[in-house]
Amino acid sequence: MNATMAQAINQALAGEMEKDGRVVILGEDVGVDGGVFRITDGLVDKFGRERVIDTPLAESAGVGVAIGMAALGLKPVVEIQFMGFIYPAFNQIVSHLARLRNRTRGRFTVPIVIRTPYGAGVRALEHHSESTEAFFCHIPGLTVVVPSTPYDAKGLLITAIRGKDPVLFLEPTRLYRAEKQDVPDEAYEVPIGKARIARKGNDLTIVAWGAMVPIAERAAILAAESGWNAEVIDLRTLSPMDRETVVGSVKKTGRVLVVHEAPKTCGLGAEIAALIGEKALLSLEAPVLRITGWDITPPLPKGEDVYYPNPERVFRGIQRLMEF
Repeated sequence: MNATMAQAINQALAGEMEKDGRVVILGEDVGVDGGVFRITDGLVDKFGRERVIDTPLAESAGVGVAIGMAALGLKPVVEIQFMGFIYPAFNQIVSHLARLRNRTRGRFTVPIVIRTPYGAGVRALEHHSESTEAFFCHIPGLTVVVPSTPYDAKGLLITAIRGKDPVLFLEPTRLYRAEKQDVPDEAYEVPIGKARIARKGNDLTIVAWGAMVPIAERAAILAAESGWNAEVIDLRTLSPMDRETVVGSVKKTGRVLVVHEAPKTCGLGAEIAALIGEKALLSLEAPVLRITGWDITPPLPKGEDVYYPNPERVFRGIQRLMEF
């Protein structure tokens, strides 16, 4: 099937609901309307209102109810309409969802997937364009996954749903319908915790995730025109991160650029830079460089292009690295 990311996610949800009667979907407008981005379109007609549940405008309640469902044997998939709407549920996620296995010494597991679109790129206002993944990567017990292709979106979501522990599944809004890719009709799993080398190279390493991966790939093409061969790593899982792949690439190339759209200060790029400083310092031929969003609230739509990292800005970072 030649599918967009939106279609691939819908296919993953439908397939897992057919396979496992414990899988239920809940969230605001996920039923009749099919979700704000129509990701769950058609599922209520196929599986009924008892398994595709429209919730009130109360993110904390939705996640809280899902915790109870999961503890008693169901496998809820909760949709938060936008990442900027997840904050009312932050207490449930941090204080209960991520801790329940440890708190009960393994008596209860909470196989919950929280799906939410994130990031800028669709001319939406601040709460609809945020990228605050670093908040959640800091939480023990919570896995954070970000696909960048339709193929990975389906495989990673299936793996997440079939797991025993909570997963925050971030979906790049900008990529929902940006491209089509060959996606198998049958179910398959993509391993969580393993990065993908999107492009091989020897001169520098670019680490990115989600919507920044195609930006990094286009910047790598610009670099190739200048004679520099960039390796692009798509993390896919932010927590737990595939540290071995990142460190191995940096030891090979000696230069590294981290690209993310979240604000720079205390973003995940800082953790990656610290990792490289600890594990590959003597391999570096230049300082670790970050190309990120600015330390401001995402601006109004007219300012989005100035805020958002683009291939040209990433390429200028590559030029700076190669000058060392």
